[in-house]
Amino acid sequence: MINIIITSYKEPKATKKAIESFLNQKTKEKFEILVVDPFPEVEEFLKKKIKSKKVKFFLDPGEGKSTALNLILEMFYSSNKHDLFIFTDGDVFCSLNTLNEIAEAFKDSKVGCVTARPVSLDDRKTKYGYWSHLLFSGIHNVRKKLSNQKKFFECSGYLFAIRNGVIKKFPLETSEDSIIPYLFYNKGYKIYYTHKAEVYVKNPGNWKDWKNQKIRNIKGHENLEKITKHMPRTKSLFNEIFQGLLFTLTFPRNPKEFFWTIQLYFARLYIYKQAFKELKQKKSYKDGWREVETPSTRILD
Repeated sequence: MINIIITSYKEPKATKKAIESFLNQKTKEKFEILVVDPFPEVEEFLKKKIKSKKVKFFLDPGEGKSTALNLILEMFYSSNKHDLFIFTDGDVFCSLNTLNEIAEAFKDSKVGCVTARPVSLDDRKTKYGYWSHLLFSGIHNVRKKLSNQKKFFECSGYLFAIRNGVIKKFPLETSEDSIIPYLFYNKGYKIYYTHKAEVYVKNPGNWKDWKNQKIRNIKGHENLEKITKHMPRTKSLFNEIFQGLLFTLTFPRNPKEFFWTIQLYFARLYIYKQAFKELKQKKSYKDGWREVETPSTRILD
């Protein structure tokens, strides 16, 4: 059984699209979809629009995404390690081969986590759209390389899957897509990147939303230091500057994109500086679902 957990936040139309991207897949895998949202009106909307018995609703208590996911892990815990969880969001949707690709990856009993490939829905001809394509392409190369080398890497919070029966909970002080893979890796499981399974993402389209989203992500990753000193880091300022330098300089197709690339370097330096400043001021990462709204990432609502 595959339990697909879709965490959403008052985006009923987008969540409907996310659900349908799973229901429309041709697969022999048995699965159920659980939508986790703190707004009852989302449940009412979905019940009117989607009649499938495979779709259920869980009212998020409003204490944060990680808290809700821990409750789900406890509710659906099974000692059968062939059972799977897929974690994704209500503001993204996936390719029609996703369930089959993920199930195929888990045929290897040593695989504990599987992550899909984020694909930007944004126009590369705009600055923020270009930034999203560059960053997604960069992390795609990193994950593909580390997966082939059977090394550790962090998953994508947009869509990743885990085996049931291995963990019952995870720490709330950091992002789930970082700490959960490490908990599996620490137990001897492999992390696998199934790049043929794609998850489509609308990224921030202005400076305010981009800055807020990235600072929160950095704070979540930097908080890992408080939880474990031994976790290999795939997302850090050092890795971005030194390991990604050659790639970012060869990614642009024209002078305008090259100029945007230079701007991105300064933007990334700024948000790291701001994130470290906030952490120093004790403004730590909080387990708050959409703690800061980013309206430009909404695809339908």
